[in-house]
Amino acid sequence: MFTGLIQDIGVVERVIPGGMTDLWIRTALGARDFALGESIAVDGACLTVVERAGDSFRVQAAPETLRRTTLGARQPGSRVNLERALALGDRLGGHLVAGHVDAVSEVLETRAEGGSWVMVFRLPAELAPFFIEKGSVAIDGISLTVNTVGTDRFSVQLIPETQERTTLRSRGVGERVNLEGDMIGKYVARLVSLRQGPGGGGLSEAVLKAAGFGG
Repeated sequence: MFTGLIQDIGVVERVIPGGMTDLWIRTALGARDFALGESIAVDGACLTVVERAGDSFRVQAAPETLRRTTLGARQPGSRVNLERALALGDRLGGHLVAGHVDAVSEVLETRAEGGSWVMVFRLPAELAPFFIEKGSVAIDGISLTVNTVGTDRFSVQLIPETQERTTLRSRGVGERVNLEGDMIGKYVARLVSLRQGPGGGGLSEAVLKAAGFGG
């Protein structure tokens, strides 16, 4: 579990293709102290630390991860947003982020507004039910507030701190990003769909169990 507050911008040092794609990433987070097997979010995708050496660590991306995220496009020299997993008792400064990328989107528009940077992204139809104005979204692992929502697009606004501490400000029109919809929104949308589903029976203990809730 993560919060969407980026802790470092890492640099991809090596990409080793194969049955699993290995990525070596250099970071200022103290990779030598990483525990083998711990989770780390790389551009919003939850990956596992499998090796460390000096200031670098290695993660492995499965074919499904490469299909569902932008990680397959990362090359040596690419900059990536990093966040270590949330520890119990830490402040939840962003929002609950699972590190499970829902879809890949792309930048449609960028513009300055005051000292902020407005970015407009394509909104995939399957994620639209989870988006509301002033709700939360994770873009490349960054916790952001949804400013506006349209039928096929949404916008966010980057304050100077976010521009400085993440890679998002450098993304131009047409570039692809990882999206994760708000976790609470997903559960609400799921419950509403059950309530409005065929039969009109509404929610019941049996319906919830059939949907996988409560064992």
